[in-house]
Amino acid sequence: MANVVRVAVVDPDDSGREKLKSLLLGMDMAWLEAECSRYEFFADVVAQTEPEIGIVAIDRDTDKGLALIRKLNETSPNCSVIVVSSSNDGQLILGAMRSGAREFVSAPVQAQELVSAMERVATQRIGGGEGRSRGCKVIAVAGSGGGVGSTSIAVNLGCALAADDASSVALVDLDVSLGDADVFLDSIPDYTLADVAQNISRLDFSLLKRSLTKHASGLYLLPRPVQLQETELVSPQDLRHVIGLLKATFSHLIFDLSKSYSPLDMVALEEAESIFLVTQLDLPGLRNVVRLMMSFSEMEGYKEKTRIIVNRVGLDSEQISIKKAKETIGGEIFAKIPNDYRVMAEVRNNGVPLLEHAPKNPITTAILGLAAAVESGLKLPDASDKSGVGRWLNFFGKNKPETQERR
Repeated sequence: MANVVRVAVVDPDDSGREKLKSLLLGMDMAWLEAECSRYEFFADVVAQTEPEIGIVAIDRDTDKGLALIRKLNETSPNCSVIVVSSSNDGQLILGAMRSGAREFVSAPVQAQELVSAMERVATQRIGGGEGRSRGCKVIAVAGSGGGVGSTSIAVNLGCALAADDASSVALVDLDVSLGDADVFLDSIPDYTLADVAQNISRLDFSLLKRSLTKHASGLYLLPRPVQLQETELVSPQDLRHVIGLLKATFSHLIFDLSKSYSPLDMVALEEAESIFLVTQLDLPGLRNVVRLMMSFSEMEGYKEKTRIIVNRVGLDSEQISIKKAKETIGGEIFAKIPNDYRVMAEVRNNGVPLLEHAPKNPITTAILGLAAAVESGLKLPDASDKSGVGRWLNFFGKNKPETQERR
């Protein structure tokens, strides 16, 4: 699914406005942020809601419509305007473009024509460097079995990424039965994935953020449902809608998958641009890596975007060697996380991220390396490279969390 684009609509004609609303509500790429029936009020509506695209239907009063477009370009330059009109007069189209419109769509509006216009506007915004970037880095953290530490990696990676003030990071716990990301963050959330999924049609971007729990690190958490009976309330289609809105809201989105590879997990794997597959240096874990990679090879693009992360390296002397592990899985190991049972037990039991509890621990350094890799296109930096791990340590030093905040 492409990132969601926030849209505001103005059309004094009630039937025309309802038709536009109906088209937009049926599009995965569009989120109807606001609607308006008066040209005079629309500039204020756009200033308050800050949509990426404003759709202006000008047939009711062409002069007022064109004047509105000029005003929007002055007061809200980050809002790209698409004009809708039943007229095909060349002078009118030229006048709309000179007033600042990016696209002209003929009425009655066809869904595909509107989608194409919105996609062109989105491409212009990103490619031309205008406005805010709509890119969101989506990472799915999966495990080769239970107890391999994938949740601790997902949570601490999220906290590391959130240490950068320029980033906004959300973590979604998809282990809908037994997930414990909230425990790692010592959080008692007010809302869960089930609540958000069931009310997605009522949410806007500010309400969505308030529905998530914000940790002191800056990480936003959307936890698993409280009751087992609520797990059935989240369908794959619901999750797709939630993901679309989250991608349009945050710069980074992390999924902590269950070990069942459920339909919800498969949606997350499909949406992710990177899959971190966590295992340990033992035979069951490595065999499951082989099985999973064989399955991923049958799904287009999945194997290519998967990176193997070996957790708890140095757990005991009886572990399989890294060399043997590479031979077993028939591929490279992307990252190695060292073992420190005492520190990880303290982190988990106290609900405090590694960055706060043990900022100089080798495990923390490895997690910071993962964060730097995410930002640099999955290239692990050298630990001594100040543009890599050192940069993330500096971020933490500037933004050390003090208290937890709930939104």
